[in-house]
Amino acid sequence: MNRIFTPDRAPAVAIWLFTVAALVFAMVVVGGITRLTGSGLSITEWKPIMGALPPMNDADWMEAFRKYQEIPQYREVNAGMSLAEFQGIFWWEWIHRQLGRFIGVAFAVPFLVFVALRRLPRRLLWRCAILLALGGLQGLIGWWMVSSGLSERVDVAPERLATHLGLALLIFAGLIWTGLEALYGEETSRSPVGWSRGAALLLGAVFLQSLLGGLVAGGKAGLVYTDWPMMNGAVFPPVDWAQGGLAFLHDQGLVQFNHRAVAYGLLIGALVYAVQAWRWRLAEGLGAAAFALLGVICLQALVGVLTLVHAVPIGLGVLHQAGAAIVLGVATWNLWLVRRSQPRLFVSGPARLL
Repeated sequence: MNRIFTPDRAPAVAIWLFTVAALVFAMVVVGGITRLTGSGLSITEWKPIMGALPPMNDADWMEAFRKYQEIPQYREVNAGMSLAEFQGIFWWEWIHRQLGRFIGVAFAVPFLVFVALRRLPRRLLWRCAILLALGGLQGLIGWWMVSSGLSERVDVAPERLATHLGLALLIFAGLIWTGLEALYGEETSRSPVGWSRGAALLLGAVFLQSLLGGLVAGGKAGLVYTDWPMMNGAVFPPVDWAQGGLAFLHDQGLVQFNHRAVAYGLLIGALVYAVQAWRWRLAEGLGAAAFALLGVICLQALVGVLTLVHAVPIGLGVLHQAGAAIVLGVATWNLWLVRRSQPRLFVSGPARLL
């Protein structure tokens, strides 16, 4: 009987998905540079096709510069900027958008080829289709984010930046998970529910912390309290509660406090998880994965503190954003590994973690 899709392992598909995941990681890094250099609003139009071409002559550059001069960021932040300075921020945003276009092609074309050649496992077809749709949605959300800073603000809305970053990280994690499924094939065994729950909670906490980091970045909350572990000598900063629930999105002190608090909880959770893995001597690399996750979370926390106390220099800020993607990738791999481990491989200890 002929099959339309291969039923099990597909190493070529895995290589493709991991390659696209690497490109998305690069996109996250370039996005961090774009944000930290104030470049994100330098291109004031959204042209998915024609926008792939940068200004080609002096007249085109002057027209792009004129459009930038009409938005609040130029008038209130960069008034008097030279054309050369404008070109410096323009290129970062252009590279960011161009990389997004390239990722779209790098995903869509091989996807269609694998389907046409019947090389894509049936169980992964809809996952890949959803990832493709999310990639298209990411382009729309990117413009939705940029548009928030073109008329009344000098920067983009923090919640829109967090949404844009969050979707990028969701796609990144989805690519890693689906790539692992393609590389190792289908597996029906499941680990004890406690370990799956614990690993899932850690992954969820990492993703939540990444969203909070997006709010910190979007609201420039990392610049208001640069001491640690206190916040201007206090445990909890003053909060403008007149904003109501929006304070959790827009109040700089509260946003930074929430990011710190979740970081502490994540560190404790990862430590407990790793210690339990060591105590119960989990096989199949689960213990190593647990300690790898703890290690990258500790490094990310250290980079976060250094970024804060140095008032968010570009180098450390970009490293911290890249670190968020790395931690999410390791947490995704850890959960995938836990969910595929057979109960008999848990050689000692009870079957519950949480």
